[in-house]
Amino acid sequence: MSEHRSLFDLSGSTALVTGGNGGIGLGVARGLGLAGSRVVLVARDSAKGDRAVRELEGLGISAAFVAADLTSPDRCRAAYVESKDAFGAPDILVNNAGTNLAKQPQDYSADEWWRIQHTNLDAAYFLSVSAFADMAAAGRGKIINIGSLKATFASAASVPYAASKGAVVQLTRGLAVAWGPHHIQCNVIIPGWITTDMTERVLRRDPQTENAVLDRTPAGRWGRPDDLQGAAVFLASAASDFVTGVSIQVDGGYSVKG
Repeated sequence: MSEHRSLFDLSGSTALVTGGNGGIGLGVARGLGLAGSRVVLVARDSAKGDRAVRELEGLGISAAFVAADLTSPDRCRAAYVESKDAFGAPDILVNNAGTNLAKQPQDYSADEWWRIQHTNLDAAYFLSVSAFADMAAAGRGKIINIGSLKATFASAASVPYAASKGAVVQLTRGLAVAWGPHHIQCNVIIPGWITTDMTERVLRRDPQTENAVLDRTPAGRWGRPDDLQGAAVFLASAASDFVTGVSIQVDGGYSVKG
């Protein structure tokens, strides 16, 4: 990178963002695109993906969409290969795809448990492994995994989800150690309570959650998907070349309030 170029300039880079057709993923994709990166969104819903691409292109961002279900290793590898057709191998991988199902822990079926693990944890692993060879050959790479406050705060109704997100944090730390010699940095963003389709379902189920979150959040509001942009651009850019294996909380102070 030229010494005259901003540490946060992502011009010429390509980012692959899973679950990027809405919510936090789309917010992150906007931030990376506005910083200069080309963006490939990978998700299941094609109609929603096409709308997201049009939105990004309306902002002057080069964007593409790949329809994929990331619940098996083969599907993850195929999605990664297909994503390269748009702009080449990604310099930045954002593992954001996630799912949840609210039940008491004893009430999950084996299929429900495994679908949550496959989507939230396994996809992050297999996509990262898919990207490794290209990033190592390029001598650089940025992997950003999206975690959750539930990796720290226990919830009786989200045990499989919390287990998967706790594992994502430790996966990231292990990859940071293993791939540091290849100049690949791996970090986690821990969002707070962000207004998304997923949290809207929580509020419909338990309307008291809204005020409970506000009471605990020093910033005095719920987060928005675009609140993740700054952390994402930092972790995707040269500004974080000596930062790896860490978790950055973007939660308005929720996690530090006693």
